[in-house]
Amino acid sequence: MRVAELLAAQVAAGLPPALARGATVVPVPSDPWRRRRRGVDHAALLAGLVAARLGCPAAHVLRRTSAAPRRAGAPGARRRAVTGIACAAPPPPVVLLVDDVHTTGATLHAAALTLRDAGALEVRAATCTRTLRAAW
Repeated sequence: MRVAELLAAQVAAGLPPALARGATVVPVPSDPWRRRRRGVDHAALLAGLVAARLGCPAAHVLRRTSAAPRRAGAPGARRRAVTGIACAAPPPPVVLLVDDVHTTGATLHAAALTLRDAGALEVRAATCTRTLRAAW
């Protein structure tokens, strides 16, 4: 838990104030299989702590309806492979979507589209870390 608090502090401190203004923090839903295997939903834990640090409300409006792809290769292939994110409740008008790791952006993209299709007017995103691909 201490590590999660440190990471949340870093995300909140590094976030431009305009991204948090008027937003409700929503975690990207974890794959149920991964959540059971890990024993914790990292994105939900991080989102709750980030919301508390920012003084923003938090809401769990997204859910997984199918497993996340394990390996889909290139970003375009992964974007096409990510499905199974749905709204469990109407989304707030302005959402700050929080995930632990930004790999290709496909999951964030799918979650943002789902929120927009369900009625969110604006979707912003923040992650704890971003994976980088080696150029060689």
